[in-house]
Amino acid sequence: MATASFNMQSVFASPSGGLSSRNIRKTSQLFFKRNAPVGVRCMAQGDPIKEDSSVPSTSAAQPQMPPSPPPVSKPKVSTKFRDLLAFSGPAPERINGRLAMVGFVAAIAVELSKGENVFAQISDGGVGWFLGTSALLTLASMVPLFKGIRAEAKSKGFMTSDAELWNGRFAMLGLVALAFTEYVTGGTLV
Repeated sequence: MATASFNMQSVFASPSGGLSSRNIRKTSQLFFKRNAPVGVRCMAQGDPIKEDSSVPSTSAAQPQMPPSPPPVSKPKVSTKFRDLLAFSGPAPERINGRLAMVGFVAAIAVELSKGENVFAQISDGGVGWFLGTSALLTLASMVPLFKGIRAEAKSKGFMTSDAELWNGRFAMLGLVALAFTEYVTGGTLV
């Protein structure tokens, strides 16, 4: 820290503005100094290839093909909280979609049974139910992700992870459309 402040002071205090090649050289020597030499070492795996003296060498006539690289394994999925809830992470769209599916079905069911629109449902104690359901579904969705299990790995047949994402997207749109329609009409949809 003292070196950096000294360099800054010398830059501002010098009459030429401090941008001489001498000051730049000093700064680069301070900041880019290496402490240890860097070396690269290559080690072969397995037994070295042994040549058979009874077989004539055909290496001059035919170039040998390099061995094929080993198969690339899939990178391990991240189980960090920050990576899971990142904007492009696996959790946000899936959790929001699951909440929208539950919310859309619950909103239609309460409309059919009580005749209340979405805004009346929210003001009559729906916030507590929403928070409880959100916490429960978020926790239930995050536990497998923390274990490294993705929904794509478990999807087979009719109930695939892509179908769940599309159903969640349609439920999000349906819930917004339901609230907007009820707001515009001033009553329930059903």
